[in-house]
Amino acid sequence: MIGTVIAGTNNFFSVECQDGVLRSCSIKGKKIKTDKDFYNPLAPGDSVEIEADSLSEDKGQIISLLERKNLFLRWNVKGQKPQILAANLDYLVLVTTPEEPPFRPRFIDRCLIQAEEQKIQPIILINKFDLPGAGDPDFVSRVQNWEDLGYTVQKVSAKTGEGLMDLVELLADKRSAFVGQSGVGKSSLINRLNNDVILKTGSLSKKYGRGAHTTTKGTLLNINLNEAFTGGLQGRKAQIIDTPGIRRFMLNEIPAENVGLYFREFKPLLGKCKFGASCSHTSEPGCKILEAVYSGVISEDRYESFKNITEEIKTGDWRD
Repeated sequence: MIGTVIAGTNNFFSVECQDGVLRSCSIKGKKIKTDKDFYNPLAPGDSVEIEADSLSEDKGQIISLLERKNLFLRWNVKGQKPQILAANLDYLVLVTTPEEPPFRPRFIDRCLIQAEEQKIQPIILINKFDLPGAGDPDFVSRVQNWEDLGYTVQKVSAKTGEGLMDLVELLADKRSAFVGQSGVGKSSLINRLNNDVILKTGSLSKKYGRGAHTTTKGTLLNINLNEAFTGGLQGRKAQIIDTPGIRRFMLNEIPAENVGLYFREFKPLLGKCKFGASCSHTSEPGCKILEAVYSGVISEDRYESFKNITEEIKTGDWRD
């Protein structure tokens, strides 16, 4: 029968099967046939074919992986392989904050690149919008720039409930993965969206303003949406994959020379530089990207992000 991977580590996975039973499944032969070598063979959201155990109703074996619609992944330094965080998504929800922990726009820009590469629709979700940092001019400018580029930006507060009704309208009947740095409040948001889901939440480090890793492995949650945010409608549901907090997100299989392809504001100008496709967009005369930066068509912040990410790919020196 067919099932959906809920969570798992190593060779054992929780699979919600089409007969309604949640089974603990091992991989038959201990290896899944895929076209690439991944750090983890399966991820929350994967569809698999399983063979139920004839002696135990809550056990089975995974026979094969069904074709993926998309996957969200990063480069895993420890394993020196791509690591899949979630599969078969409708939305990638990139959770950030104006402060506590500090705002990291380049982290979001990296995730946007990986989402664009996989053709997953991203949502930039700004939690803790009730904090004073939400009024900081640099923060406001960066968020406005994302909105001007056509990205969906949602401003919410897990603490006050601000903006959660609009968020529920987006998430209802969809499968989304919540991705963000430690401490941005992914688990707190999920707790507010569904009173039945109680996820462990952590406090920020006083020294560094960073969060502890309270979610240790990705898990697909089938949640009943909180009626307080559905206008009183009962039975509205959503699937949310809660991923572990990420301090350093490293892009996977994006060549340095291709970074510009994933910056929406660059696309209309690529190939039109004096040196054509060989232009690095850093110092060449007749570069249309640089001209757009100088004229204010492309924001300096996003251009700096482009340069930094390109350099990180070249050197392998990734920053927070």
